Amino acid sequence: MRAADILARSAMARRLALLAGLGAGALGLTALSGFATSHALMINASPSLPYWAIWTSRGGIPRRGDIIVFTPPASPLLKKHFGTRPQPFGKIVSGVPGDLVTREGRTFRVNGRPVATAKPTSRLGEPLGLGPTGRVPENCYFVTTPHKDGFDSRYAAIGWVCRERILGTGRPIL
Repeated sequence: MRAADILARSAMARRLALLAGLGAGALGLTALSGFATSHALMINASPSLPYWAIWTSRGGIPRRGDIIVFTPPASPLLKKHFGTRPQPFGKIVSGVPGDLVTREGRTFRVNGRPVATAKPTSRLGEPLGLGPTGRVPENCYFVTTPHKDGFDSRYAAIGWVCRERILGTGRPIL
């Protein structure tokens, strides 16, 4: 084989390797792009959950005990405490569709089990309206946190958290 043929074949092999690498890279970026649209790392700056990092996945049906991440509803109370564009909230699903939420005084129960007690006023002194009771509607959830100052379904300003506000379910990682 002549030197010119060897050089030509070597150049062709390098081009094929480069094209294969570019193709594999494009496929990898496409897969990562798809992954990024369905997953996110959420940083929790609130003391209402004991975790500071939550791995969030979109889709799926939340189950009791899951952490869900959702956009809070607009209200003057939320605006005063969290600004005009509050970050997503992360809370624990305590009640799922069909569960019975009741209240005795300021203590909320789901199917008879106590899940949270509501405070009468916010940390800034505003009165806090009590959240919903009754059967949890389809595609909605009653969410709570173990923290005494957690802002969740025990208050009317949050209420039921329904499907259209849910960004995903979370898994604590730190």
